[in-house]
Amino acid sequence: MTTPLDTILASVFADITRETVLDTRLLTVDGAALYEVLKRLKTYPDLDFSLLLDITAVDYLTYPKRAAARFVVVYTLRNWKKNYLVQVRVPVADPDTGLPSVADLWGSALWAEREVFDQYGITFTGHPDLRRILNHHQFKGHPLRKDYDIHAGQVCTEPDSLEPEIRARLKVNGVDDSTMSDINTEIMFLNIGPSHPATHGAIRIFAALDGETIMANVNEIGYLHRGFEKTAEHRTYNQIVPLTDRLNYCSALMNNIAYVKAIESWLGLAITERAVFMRVILSEFFRIQDHLVCLAANLVDMGGLTNYWYLYNEKEASYDLISRLTGARLTSSFTRIGGMAHDFYEGWQDDLARQLVDIEKGVNDSLKLVARNRIVHDRTQNVCVLSPETALSYGFTGPNLRASGVGFDLRKDSPHYFYESFDFNVPVGTTGDVYDRMMVRFEEIFESMRIIRQAVKMIPEGELFAADHRYVLPEKSKVYNSIEGAANHFKLIFEGVRVPEGAWYDSFEAANGELGFYFVSDGSGTPYKLKVRPPCFYAMGGFHEMVEGEMIADAIINLGSINIIGGELDR
Repeated sequence: MTTPLDTILASVFADITRETVLDTRLLTVDGAALYEVLKRLKTYPDLDFSLLLDITAVDYLTYPKRAAARFVVVYTLRNWKKNYLVQVRVPVADPDTGLPSVADLWGSALWAEREVFDQYGITFTGHPDLRRILNHHQFKGHPLRKDYDIHAGQVCTEPDSLEPEIRARLKVNGVDDSTMSDINTEIMFLNIGPSHPATHGAIRIFAALDGETIMANVNEIGYLHRGFEKTAEHRTYNQIVPLTDRLNYCSALMNNIAYVKAIESWLGLAITERAVFMRVILSEFFRIQDHLVCLAANLVDMGGLTNYWYLYNEKEASYDLISRLTGARLTSSFTRIGGMAHDFYEGWQDDLARQLVDIEKGVNDSLKLVARNRIVHDRTQNVCVLSPETALSYGFTGPNLRASGVGFDLRKDSPHYFYESFDFNVPVGTTGDVYDRMMVRFEEIFESMRIIRQAVKMIPEGELFAADHRYVLPEKSKVYNSIEGAANHFKLIFEGVRVPEGAWYDSFEAANGELGFYFVSDGSGTPYKLKVRPPCFYAMGGFHEMVEGEMIADAIINLGSINIIGGELDR
């Protein structure tokens, strides 16, 4: 069926190859036309793709049906107002020559292009700061190339000074050594992290200071990079589920659900209604947990320790329910392709209801301390403001984007799992400051409770797994009592779920924003390529825009307000 987007694309890009993959329109262009195509996608009024969600590459060196070019770069863009999703695919003839940078069009390209350069060795001409980002500065080679030796250990022996980068940033902000000399002062360079409790993980914040004012900021990440995407190339699809736990470990099960949902979308596998409602209930419960951690830690950074106990005690207690259900507290690995690991236990409704009441009380007690607190207001209001235009440019999604006044939420704008059936609101901020980022999360906790309580009333009885043993393990009775069941079980365990050839993108409204997965399948039981689109990565990529011109203490509470999770950031 032709959609309005198809009509517009046919009109604007009549001479470009177009196809549809799931809900994504795919354009294939050559390198010479790339910049103009992307610019038109962003600026043409009827297209308005203001969100560059991600950039990645594919090395087709060992792919069974290899294309003419070994490397292909893929850009994923979204028009958030109409929820249009487009991918632009461009073959790369020579990685050293590479492609033109689009960092002048979208701020999110600054870090996205660096990641492609780091992992694949593809150059982006015109990029203002093209260097490694996940691997250390002494690293040799490009680990996501198919011919990279994964056994080659590379140790970093010297820290990266980052002095050229911070001085370049000062010049961008109109500050140089002579300017500072004229006013008889001296710039001081300060490292915050990577080993510092205020960074909530291993993140290096490098600031140039005039007194306590941040004149320029650059950041170094990758300290927790453990090669998630490379590891996934050597695991079956179900074996990757535990790896997703280690992304945003504050809401681990949401990663599980987003991951298997992406695979099921490509397979066309419809899961049972009971499994759908289980996923909704657990997603929203983990969204609450994630926000509790974020708010508790952020308020501690401001000196509000009592708030920490009101919020974190209830979060800690909620793990009891999760451990009874999944057998684990933090990393649960509870989903499977086609269903869930097992059903809810007897009496779960009462346990969940009690937990929600306790969380509600803890959140309300905390709000009594902060909602009308002059000190909190002075510390957070009009501090580290992020405009909606800047937030979109840097690829912000989720509560950080909504705090800046952009009311985009995949649960409302691209509903899945019956979200259109639930009565809930999407909290939206007005200023985009630290205060809004906190309060949006407070309100989202209450909205998630509303969704859970509705879903508990609506959840049907029935089967937990889809009845398709191409993808779902047979019942144990069949495994033990029939040769067909035993063979089916054996093949799924050892060979994995065989996913049809192709490439696709699917996403989910996780606690920090749009958590996306881009797959390339060669038809086997392991992904040829798996790329995570982590919301934290792009939030940290725009951090400098928020803190330059602010105080050191403001940068600390701002980091807490955007809720950076190291496992998701670094993968």
